[in-house]
Amino acid sequence: MDKISGEENVGLGKLESTEAKSNGGDSDNSDEIPESIVPQLLEDVDKFLETLPEKTQPPQLPDCVDSLVKVTEKMMAEFSQFKNIHEESESERRVLIFGCLTRISKLINRLNEFNPNPSVAGILNRATTVLHLAMSLLDNEFRTMLDTCFAFYSRTPRAEPESESDNKADEDFPFYTEDTLEKLSKIATAMITLGYEKECSMTYNMIRRNAFNMELDNLGFNKISIEDVQKMHWESLEAEIICWIQLLKHCSSVLLPKEHSLCDSVFHRFPSVGKALFSDLASAIIARFLNFAEAVTLTRRSAEKLFKFLDMYETLRDIIPAVVETLATGIKPEVYTAKTRLGEAAVSIFSDLENSIRSDNGKIPVPSGAVHPLTRYTMNYLKYACEYAVTLEEVFSLQRQRKEKNTATGEPEKLDGEIPTGANEDGTPKTSPFSMQLNTIMDLLDDNLEIKSKLYRDTSLGYVFLMNNGRYILQKIKGSEEINDIMGATWCRKRSSDLRMYHKGYTRETWSRLLNCMSLDGLQNQGKVAKPMLKERFKMFNNVIDEIHRTQSTWVVSDEQLQSELRVSVGALVIPAYRSFLGRFQQCFSSGRQTEKYVKYQPEDIENLIEELFDGNPNSASRKRP
Repeated sequence: MDKISGEENVGLGKLESTEAKSNGGDSDNSDEIPESIVPQLLEDVDKFLETLPEKTQPPQLPDCVDSLVKVTEKMMAEFSQFKNIHEESESERRVLIFGCLTRISKLINRLNEFNPNPSVAGILNRATTVLHLAMSLLDNEFRTMLDTCFAFYSRTPRAEPESESDNKADEDFPFYTEDTLEKLSKIATAMITLGYEKECSMTYNMIRRNAFNMELDNLGFNKISIEDVQKMHWESLEAEIICWIQLLKHCSSVLLPKEHSLCDSVFHRFPSVGKALFSDLASAIIARFLNFAEAVTLTRRSAEKLFKFLDMYETLRDIIPAVVETLATGIKPEVYTAKTRLGEAAVSIFSDLENSIRSDNGKIPVPSGAVHPLTRYTMNYLKYACEYAVTLEEVFSLQRQRKEKNTATGEPEKLDGEIPTGANEDGTPKTSPFSMQLNTIMDLLDDNLEIKSKLYRDTSLGYVFLMNNGRYILQKIKGSEEINDIMGATWCRKRSSDLRMYHKGYTRETWSRLLNCMSLDGLQNQGKVAKPMLKERFKMFNNVIDEIHRTQSTWVVSDEQLQSELRVSVGALVIPAYRSFLGRFQQCFSSGRQTEKYVKYQPEDIENLIEELFDGNPNSASRKRP
């Protein structure tokens, strides 16, 4: 309460006799004024106020004014705690006291309109003193009742919003009985009516803000400075982000609505006051969440943070319709700014994937032509990222709009029409910003893999490498509805065509040498078989198939379907040709040692050799063959 200086410091019922006489009465005769005549005093004071002229000099105060102040002083002095007037047995006296205080408040306001004058100074100071005393008692009781929630919080451990005790926590917040709410409303009404709206609001705002913050603390939302966030390891920060997301959702859907209901109950007679108070409180609470979000966006950006950034963005985006209209004007732009910064951070992190692919220029080929770690990382990252495809389309589109329109930071963002998601009807990708970004990444990955395939000295292994990686990429895209929808059927058909081209390249580079060994050119001279040339062909065939088996059994084709396709196609190409060649010329060798020397393999043996290709098993190459 405001401090009272000068004559305002005079104790109740102990004003100087000269002051009392100047105001038409004696300070010692307050006991002689029975409370039964208070209604008449109130009526007389009302008439005086109605007839009070608007002049620069105050009028002569009637006795009823002094008497009203004295009897109010007497009644107020009898209450050690103002809460007594809320008891049912004191209801009539409560009405009487509030009636007196109301008139005193009106008298003070009217008398202050006149120029300062000693003739009313005494009574004005006494009236102000008794009103301040009443407001001090009211404020103390208001504070005490509001503080009841703290006693409850201090003895009840809180749990995270998604725990089993969540329902009980929801019911308990805020912790006020119906009787307490009724009394709080009466006190708030009295204070505001008597001109103490500012004091009432300050008390309510301070206590409820502390209570709300205590609730958030008990639920696990710690106050962390920007500096502390910068120093946190990602695992710890990730846990804090998860808590932030849970509690912001819980806060917007449960805690703030309950707080709004409380505010409406206490200030139902003054809805504009209640609205302003809730707006201030909600703004302070949301600001606490925004401070953490800002601190997170200022941390060093890295690929693993993308998904939590998007989670935070989605949480803010989704709660905005529910809370933004209740917030103070000053903080509304901050909500949009926080969302924008999270979106910008997500765009920046995702776009850095381009740099990661470009900078991966290692000169050591992956052993056995297996799927490159860059391919696995990129495709798994994209698969997970595209689960946020709608949100990524949104943040990329908003960023493009900000660049094109120079949208003012902090203003509500609006999209120009529907965000184009998914492929066109003809199967080609749409040209939305995110779709274009995704296509750029895929093109970069293709180019990077093409360069890496040239690192293999064996051209055939380079084709196996491209097949492995191409099949892995295609399977990942077909296995993700989100990526598949964005890339489109046309892109997938192009990838399948590329795989067939790699397959043909591998077959040409590997097996054309073996097929040349079975060529008929030069094997016959004037209708007779040239045995030396035939022997050389069989020896060459044996050496080539041994070399292919020794080498390619250590190569890896991890996709079982691709592995089977390769073996089947090779078998279909080689086995019939060898069976025909062998059947045509085997009789040219005499049975026994000569046949065993040149005819090392039967068609069934070749089938077994082909079945051992691409196993990545070096032991297969060292097995003895018949």
